[in-house]
Amino acid sequence: MTYDPLKTSKPKPRKPPAAAKESGFEGERIAKRMARAGICSRRDAERLITEGRVSVDGKVIKSPALNVTEANSIAVDGQEVAAPAATRLWRYHKPPGIITTARDPQGRPTVFEKLPPELPRVVTVGRLDFNTEGLLLLTNDGGLARHLELPQNAWLRHYRVRVHGDVAPAKLAKLAEGVTISGIHYEPIKAELEKEQGSNAWLNVTIREGKNREVRKIMDYLGLQVTRLIRVSFGPFQLGKLPKGAVEEVPRNVLRTQLANYLKDGR
Repeated sequence: MTYDPLKTSKPKPRKPPAAAKESGFEGERIAKRMARAGICSRRDAERLITEGRVSVDGKVIKSPALNVTEANSIAVDGQEVAAPAATRLWRYHKPPGIITTARDPQGRPTVFEKLPPELPRVVTVGRLDFNTEGLLLLTNDGGLARHLELPQNAWLRHYRVRVHGDVAPAKLAKLAEGVTISGIHYEPIKAELEKEQGSNAWLNVTIREGKNREVRKIMDYLGLQVTRLIRVSFGPFQLGKLPKGAVEEVPRNVLRTQLANYLKDGR
């Protein structure tokens, strides 16, 4: 059974806690180290720490303001965290009708249930909602997932969108100025008409932020009903002809080319 530190459980008994030693500027933040090890996201790592479930060199810590090096031993709920493996990235063609989460209270099928069993523990780079299909990136490095998700890193997301309704090219063009919907501001969006088929049309949409259900909310704002939504690329990584449900690892040389800044320390 795979250990899941995010599952609610009582921590195992530990030795009495002692003050954690600050590492100054040496090493890296412990939450980043845990994310790189594929345990969870940096945000979830910080939560585990404040809950008192993380120890360093046998001492429970309560603050993520701590740097660690490869010489430190980190444990979550008493189970040692392995050293980060080399960063890897996979392309996954997510079919519609599955949810991007580890567990679903409604019992719907999840992405992780559909992945090949031989894959190591991975996290998703962002999410695709239940009925959205297309390219979903997976990585064993939670730090990389966070890096790719940040809007300031300029990773564009491209979608093909089938809509029902009257498409007004002028309204599509105006999205390039950005738009505020229900108090939420969306940065400039590129939306172009690809083709019309009666009362249906295919659009090409490019966004940078990836806010929750962003494309669907914007189409609804334009009076258009989304009947199909496919993510075809995320940054330089393309869906291409990858079959639905298939997973394919991005070659290491491609990672070194496309993620040179992130991998500069040789991960």
